[in-house]
Amino acid sequence: MSFRQDHTSMHAASEYPQPPSPHAPGTPASNAGRQGRGAGVLFLLATLVSMAALAATYYFFVRTTTGQFIDESALVEAVEIHGAAGKAATKLLDWLPALSLLLATVVVLFVTVMRRRWAAAGIAVTACVGANVATQILKDIVPVRPYRGIETLELNSLPSGHTTLAASAAAAVFLMATPRWRPLAGFLGGSFAVATGLSTLINQWHRPADVVAAFLVVAVFMLPAGWLIIRTGPRWNVWDGYGEHWASSRLWLALPLLAGLAAAAVAAFSLLGAAAWQGQNNSGSSTHYFWAGTSLIVMAGYFATAAGVWLFGYAARRRNPPRR
Repeated sequence: MSFRQDHTSMHAASEYPQPPSPHAPGTPASNAGRQGRGAGVLFLLATLVSMAALAATYYFFVRTTTGQFIDESALVEAVEIHGAAGKAATKLLDWLPALSLLLATVVVLFVTVMRRRWAAAGIAVTACVGANVATQILKDIVPVRPYRGIETLELNSLPSGHTTLAASAAAAVFLMATPRWRPLAGFLGGSFAVATGLSTLINQWHRPADVVAAFLVVAVFMLPAGWLIIRTGPRWNVWDGYGEHWASSRLWLALPLLAGLAAAAVAAFSLLGAAAWQGQNNSGSSTHYFWAGTSLIVMAGYFATAAGVWLFGYAARRRNPPRR
């Protein structure tokens, strides 16, 4: 009796094809992990919510007595702290158009040329231009502020053009960044947009609702654009999740969320203080509504930032999806 021994086990690894590595060049995008389930529906829902919030902002702050009073009071009370803050705000607003366009142009051109993301650049720039054009159209077609017993300028100032420019430029940079860098880009861009909105209020150029409306106009245009960029650039819209790089730390998601919550608390405290101050029939000056207005701007800007960072992180493909 003889025994035959095959020597295949020693070389099996080299004789049989190996599964493609997600890190290897040329790997199909489908091997890089799946996108978050229902991401397209979430983008559509976020866009519709932004449109509804824009309509609600206009109706409450322009068409109702309470909204007009809160909005106009914040603008009037800004005079009390105009001083040094007003000078700084004026300088920021003077430099804002050139600064926003310069930063966005440099980043978008650099990424486009170096990474050859021509389609993404076209989509981002088109959405940016669309948001700014829509803002100017809305300022022209929205009816003048109706008289509701509040002494105010009848001219429509909603949405804020300066804020739209800053927020859309920041959003364009955010869209062109890879998922690894988007959390940091979102926080920095959101902070830039919030600072711009606060400057327009401090300088008495715009009411708080004008700034909030500008944020929402940008969201309406940038959310569909972002979804198109993710769909048309699956190879580079891939990441390893939060924490794999310092720019994708969860800190950049937590900071705007905490800032928004803190602003909500300040807004509630300020409105309660304003109600108590009016109940005492004081005839002096107050800044309760100003702080409520600034808090509203911070809330809207940072909550939108946190939501955008989370949504785009959820929609991007995972390079190494967790095993189930």
